[in-house]
Amino acid sequence: MQDLKIPEHLAIIMDGNGRWAKIQGKPRIAGHSKGAEVVRDIVKYTSRLGVGYLTLYTFSMENWLRPKDEVGFLMELLEEYLKGEISELNNNNIRLTVSGRTQLLPEKTQAVVNEAVENLSKNTGMVLNLALSYGGRSEIVDAAKQMAKLALQGEIELDKIERDEFGQFMYHPEMPDIDLLIRTSGEIRISNFMLWRCAYSELFFTDVLWPDFGTANIDEAFEEYNRRVRRFGMTDEQVAEDNE
Repeated sequence: MQDLKIPEHLAIIMDGNGRWAKIQGKPRIAGHSKGAEVVRDIVKYTSRLGVGYLTLYTFSMENWLRPKDEVGFLMELLEEYLKGEISELNNNNIRLTVSGRTQLLPEKTQAVVNEAVENLSKNTGMVLNLALSYGGRSEIVDAAKQMAKLALQGEIELDKIERDEFGQFMYHPEMPDIDLLIRTSGEIRISNFMLWRCAYSELFFTDVLWPDFGTANIDEAFEEYNRRVRRFGMTDEQVAEDNE
């Protein structure tokens, strides 16, 4: 990874746990458990590489439609991960944030999440952002509601709201846009994930199922990221001048 440009904000749609379990002849929950082990390795590795923000699509708004026993297991798995990894995250100077309608999480899960966020709040290294009970459209709707409320109270002028101003109402407005989005399992879509911050993201799709994903796959994605030319609407000549 020497001399490679490292994305400031990396996001991963961790897909394929269920298919991995089916191939292995195991129940779906076995795939989720194996996936959680992969999270541990990827978080440590990306932190060492110098990634500033790592957002993991942990549980979507649509995931609430899954069978109740599976949802319950996922909540317990999240609690176990946070409790078990808090010391290691702290040792690696990693700060934790969450994005989403977390008020929908079970009270016990909310308490564990909030405690972990608080315990890691003073760290200054990579930010691990968990997208929990998250939907890209929901985030935009929530931002619009906040903005409308302030407008009705006369605290903001609608005519002065532009892209940057609206972005301040998104979850964690201090987070930069996503530079690189990785999706595992061969699906080629973003599934309502970080629609606002993915406006100019580089997209990397891999057939590797999440439980089989490893540090070598991160290296592969970063190498591809470095081969891309990010124009942001500019010409090649303008990009070359900007990079001088």
